Amino acid sequence: MRPTLPQWSGTLAVKAAAFITVMCCALAALLGVLVHVQVTDQTVGQARDQALQRLEQATERYEAGDPLRRGAALDPSELPRELRDLAVAGDRGTMVADREGRPTMWAAGPADGGRALAVAVDYSQQARTIAGLDRAILWSSGLAIGATLLVGAFAVTRVTRRLHTTARVARRISAGDLDARVNDPRTAARADLPAKVPARPQDEVAAVAAALDSMASSLQGKLLAEQRFTADVAHELRTPLTGLHAAAELLPPGRPTELVRDRVAALRTLTEDLLEISRLDTGRELLELDTEQLGPLAERAVRATGNGNGTEVRVVRDVSVETDRRRLERVLGNLVANAHKHGRGPVVLTVDGPVVTVRDHGDGFPDYLVAHGPQRFRTEGGTRGHGLGLTIALGQAEVLGARLGFANAPDGGAVATLALAAEAH
Repeated sequence: MRPTLPQWSGTLAVKAAAFITVMCCALAALLGVLVHVQVTDQTVGQARDQALQRLEQATERYEAGDPLRRGAALDPSELPRELRDLAVAGDRGTMVADREGRPTMWAAGPADGGRALAVAVDYSQQARTIAGLDRAILWSSGLAIGATLLVGAFAVTRVTRRLHTTARVARRISAGDLDARVNDPRTAARADLPAKVPARPQDEVAAVAAALDSMASSLQGKLLAEQRFTADVAHELRTPLTGLHAAAELLPPGRPTELVRDRVAALRTLTEDLLEISRLDTGRELLELDTEQLGPLAERAVRATGNGNGTEVRVVRDVSVETDRRRLERVLGNLVANAHKHGRGPVVLTVDGPVVTVRDHGDGFPDYLVAHGPQRFRTEGGTRGHGLGLTIALGQAEVLGARLGFANAPDGGAVATLALAAEAH
């Protein structure tokens, strides 16, 4: 099984910090190795040249028969074996080794009788210099990595904060707040500049924010135009429909008259529904709150639909709620009417505290409705209706601050659940 990583490990800031740390460590290691190798080669080279120069001087004194100076000797016991063998073989060489606990640069060459002439040069100062350089490289690398991390974290945090703001605004827009805007300061500053003044380049986050604001403005404009069109059409239809209804009442009794009156009533209902949806879309509906007993209110809503005889009302636990009675009755009435129109009996309305469920025993809600909620002017299977009843119920529930959900029962039938936001005590 793959280990489960914590949620914070997937954030952009953590990934950027990890990337910056790895790159800083790699760069510091590379530069440190290069500096160490360069300085060490230079130091060792200088010490080697000095040792070989002294070996040359010692060889001249030895060949001239003069006594050797301090630091030069024939076959000294401290001479490394590898360097001794090289000198005995007739070659010259150098090697760094310890002598009496101190680092020493040895230089050795051949002498008469298969012996080795060696010179020892103190290497302590050079060794301390290289060790100090290594410590300086480590400390400076650590400080550079820390400073780079701080600067990188500051820069990345500014970017991620702007990205989080953009994502939060996008979620508000998807939730229905079409007035939400990012208003990124870089975008605003760019827009306020005169046309002839060159602006600094816009970064990618500002471009995304500007695109989101532009999309939200365009979407808001289109939705407002659609709402105005729907409201205007519904409003204009009310007057001719009122006259048509009055004219239909004057027709002589008969089957054609019943059909005309039925269609006129359907048109009037559709017009009123469109007007109600238009008011809900504006988001300016005002609540008239009062304390109501939920059980009796549900019974009144069922009777008002004309389906009281075909609907069973069960009150498991009655409560008092602070709500808008007219809107709540509208929601419950639409749910019951939809259950009778598109489902099959028995239809059961259950009150269990602040939660009300309406269930039928038909084929259940369509898959699209369960997944995405009701959509106006969409119905399944050629059933009668315009898809506005559940849309109005959902809109009124949002005005009430309640949560309306749609599901299908495991044993068949549609289940609509209305959870009121608060319970009065």
